Amino acid sequence: MSLSFFNKLVVSLSLFACSALCAAPLTVSVAGVNSVGNIGDPGNTVLTFSVGANATITSIDFSINLTAISPSYLSEIGLQFTDSTQTDGVVFNPGSGDDFAGTDNYMGSADLLALGLAFNVGSDGILRLEFYEDFDDFPGIDGTWNAGTITFGIEPAVVPVPEPSTALLLGAGLMAIGYGRRRSAALKKGTASVH
Repeated sequence: MSLSFFNKLVVSLSLFACSALCAAPLTVSVAGVNSVGNIGDPGNTVLTFSVGANATITSIDFSINLTAISPSYLSEIGLQFTDSTQTDGVVFNPGSGDDFAGTDNYMGSADLLALGLAFNVGSDGILRLEFYEDFDDFPGIDGTWNAGTITFGIEPAVVPVPEPSTALLLGAGLMAIGYGRRRSAALKKGTASVH
């Protein structure tokens, strides 16, 4: 086993460690999504995304445009984002305080870690989004998410990465095995030529 192979092995392990620890955020378009009733209403829009087993949802950034249909209020339009079992998560009302119907824009961000609201999705890796209304004013659509995006910060579950000394020991073992096989092949070749 050559030294260049060992170097490639170390680089591969490093790339694996980085890919396990460096997560990309999830950006969701909300254009055309409707809010119908309370959480659990069968008319609500529910979206699911695979974000990685036991990943942590760490932040939310949003830039959206909402319409509340009278007599519903903008403050009643909400998003619940949770794990797939809906046992851990966050409720988000972008128009909080706007107790009137109409259309408005909302933008901002929240560091869920700093607020103590960060949570882990389960082992299935599913992030569940349900768009809902705090108060179901009438049958049908109470509010519409007209345009915009919501971006979720995601931190993957920590995957144990071998310490450098362990990686070096593994590499040395692989080199020894390669040397042993090479030596064995050379001895067999030398023995064959003696006959």
